[in-house]
Order: sequence, then C-alpha cells, then structure tokens
Amino acid sequence: MHLSFRATPPAILETMGHGAFEPAHPAPMTGPGRDYLRLYRLARQDYLSVFRENDYHTRNSQLRGFGRQLVTVNVPDDIKYVMVTRHDNFERKAPAMRRALEHLLGDGLFISDGETWKCRRPMVADIVHKGRIPQFSRHMEEVSQALVTRWAGLAPDVTVDALAEMGGLTAEIIARAVFGDDIGPDAANEVVCGFTSFQSVVDNINLAYVAGFDNGIPVVKTPRLRRAIRRVRAVIDRVAANHLGSTHGDGSMMDLLVRRQKKNPELGLDLAALRNEAATIFMAGQETTAGTLTWIWYLLAHAPWAEEALHGEIDRVCGTRTPTLQDVASLDYTRAVVEEALRLYPPVPLLGRQAREADRIGGIDVLPAGLVTISPWLMHRNPDIWDRPHHFVPERFLGPGRPAPYTYFPFAIGPRICAGLQFGLTETILCLAILAQRFRLRMAPGVRVRPAARLTLRPVGGMPMTVHSR
Repeated sequence: MHLSFRATPPAILETMGHGAFEPAHPAPMTGPGRDYLRLYRLARQDYLSVFRENDYHTRNSQLRGFGRQLVTVNVPDDIKYVMVTRHDNFERKAPAMRRALEHLLGDGLFISDGETWKCRRPMVADIVHKGRIPQFSRHMEEVSQALVTRWAGLAPDVTVDALAEMGGLTAEIIARAVFGDDIGPDAANEVVCGFTSFQSVVDNINLAYVAGFDNGIPVVKTPRLRRAIRRVRAVIDRVAANHLGSTHGDGSMMDLLVRRQKKNPELGLDLAALRNEAATIFMAGQETTAGTLTWIWYLLAHAPWAEEALHGEIDRVCGTRTPTLQDVASLDYTRAVVEEALRLYPPVPLLGRQAREADRIGGIDVLPAGLVTISPWLMHRNPDIWDRPHHFVPERFLGPGRPAPYTYFPFAIGPRICAGLQFGLTETILCLAILAQRFRLRMAPGVRVRPAARLTLRPVGGMPMTVHSR
C-alpha cells in the first residue's frame, strides 16, 4: 500500500477591484482540528496552510501531540515577553531550523546561541551596521544598473522568472559586499546555485521533532546535499584563505571579519568560523531581499494606482538620472511599498524558539523544551490590529505614525532582530527605484500565484512575468 505524504492544500484567495487588491494567500484551514496527520502533511508542503481563521486574531494557543508541545503566540505583550523580557529562556532557535541549516552554517550567528552568539553578534552587527551602508551602496547601484541594461535588450513579451531575476541581482550584490569585487559573477553564481540546491534538500519541516525527538533527526547528508555544501564552501574557503594571508584589505565584509580577528585573536575565528559567518551573511542578505523584491513586482502588477504613485515619486525625486543612495531618504512612498510588501509577505513568516526551562506565557504553561512559535505572517494579518489586513495598502506606512509595538516585525524583534535590517531595507528600496524608473513588470498569461513557506516565503514555481519599458 502506498502512503502519500501530500495533503490537499487550502484554496488560494486573491481578489482585485477598482483601487483595491487582496494579494494571494491561503484560505484559513477548515475541518477537524485534531487531524494530526493532515496537519503534518500540510506543514511539510507549506506551514502557512495549517492556520485557521481564529489563529489570525489576538490570542495564544497550544497543540500537544506525540509528546511535544507547540505554543503559538499572537498577543503583542506576550510576543514582547518571549522575544525581549525572557529572551534568555527562549533564545534557542527551533530544532527543525537548527538541524536544517547546521551542515552549511555551522555555528553561524543565525542558528548559534549562548556564548557563541553573545560573542559574535556585536561583531557581525558592526559589519552590517547602517553606518557602513555607504561603502557597499555602489554594489547595489552598479549591479542594478547592469540589470537595467540587460532588461533593455530583451525582446518584447519575453517571459522571465522575476524570482530568478531578483535572486541573481541580490546574489551578485551580496557576493561583492561579502567577498569583495574580485569574486566575479561565475563564483557568485556557484555560491547561489549551491545555496539553492542546499535549500531544496532541507526545505521540508523536520517531522521527527514534532513526533517526540528532542532535537529531531539530523538532516541526512545525501550525495546531493554534500555536493551543494562543497560548492558553497569551496568558494568561501578560497576567499577567506586569501584574506587571511593578505596584508591589504579591500573593505569587504570578509575583510572586516579578518581584520577583527587579527586585532582580537581571542575571538577564535579560524577558517571554519569565518566561513560560517560569511555564509550566514550571504544567505540572509540574498534570499530574503530577492523574495521581497519579487513580491513587490507581483503587488505592483495588480495595483496600478500604487505603481503610478511609485513612478511619480521616483520621477519627481530623481528626474532622468539614476537613483542613488542619497535619494533613498526622499523616497517615502517607495519605502512604504517595501514595508507593506514585508507586512504581507515577511521573508521568514514563522519564528520558532525552544524553552530552556518551564515558563508561563499568557496563561499557558510552557514545558521545558516546549516549542514556542511567533508568526509575523499571523500578526501582520491580524484583523484586531490592522484595517483590511489582507489588502495591499502602502499608504498605511506613510506619515509619522508607526505600527504599535510588537505588531510589525518582518526582520524578527528583540535581541535577535536581524543585524542587517537597515542594509536589506536600503538595498530593496534602492534596487526597486533603479529598476522601476525604467520598467514595469506584468504577470505572464495564465499564472496563478501561490505563496508557500518552508525556510523562507516564496511563490511556488517562481514568478513568471514580462518586462516592459516605461
């Protein structure tokens, strides 16, 4: 007898009207609430599909099964409790995330905890600090302008995958920033292909953890996984070794890491540690920004009023010259479009933490090793917090007001907030402005968009679109 591990996912909701657009999102799950096998099957495919209507509201809930406890927190004060007040107890990333990424990232900042995290967080935060953005912004401008040139040469009505296009764009930008100008497009592409292959192997939720094993079953190093890891490490190790043996710096992030190690030997950053941090920065800086830009093209293609406002602002601020870093502060509507896209499609829509010891969250007793999940996807679409929560409304981010505390956190929140938040936000705004100044993108005929989340939130099958000159 053949046992299928696939389940029929919920329908995708998407509505368009005059001056209104509700972009694609899974309909709330219906049916028996204790059908654990169906839940696990859906979660393997896309864990956004397991949420019910009431999960989106301001409430906490828990699910127990197979000896495990999963607590979902969707109350702002309780989110603060987990991510800030009791950060020490909920510092550890969820086992499934750690196991999925440890073969490639090792003890990199994204999945480390304890003393390793405390030691390296300030170092990495300094390297990607907003004060360093000017020295890396030329990569954003040059690589975006190169894409403008390539798009200008496309034949009319040629279909491109916007996700792949944005992936290539952000990969070359972050590769130059992390590894230096000398890495070249071929080596950058090798790293990207390795990361893509790696993620496709480990993308499934680790059901072993939910089934009762404290740390889950480690991801098996299949030949395909080994090849993906070797591809990434070969490039990064070569660059790291060159920097370690060089007396001349190039100002790249790898160069800054090496200089920090030489100045502070007690950090203990050997070749493996340098590789882990460089891989972490690359992964965080490439995948998330590429996804956000892809979702923005999709949103603008269905919201002509927003696209018109975006184009008008870019034309008003920049005229016919190419947008630069100095223009970013004046592109208020462009920033609002980016922030609204991050609300609707947060790059990492589920943040998992594991309790070190027993605790209590909003009336729920959390057991030692209990898994606590906080979902930007749920909070960002909470109808108790947001007006028209599933609609694309960039105007909600205009003006001096900001979302209430702990209701908007596309880059996580608290001590473990993304260290490169400002780098990524600036990169997204600047790249969007440079490309949108010259082009508009439209959906390819017959495309149905389905968002799906595993390690990150992406459109299933990419985003087929056509490129049109303005």
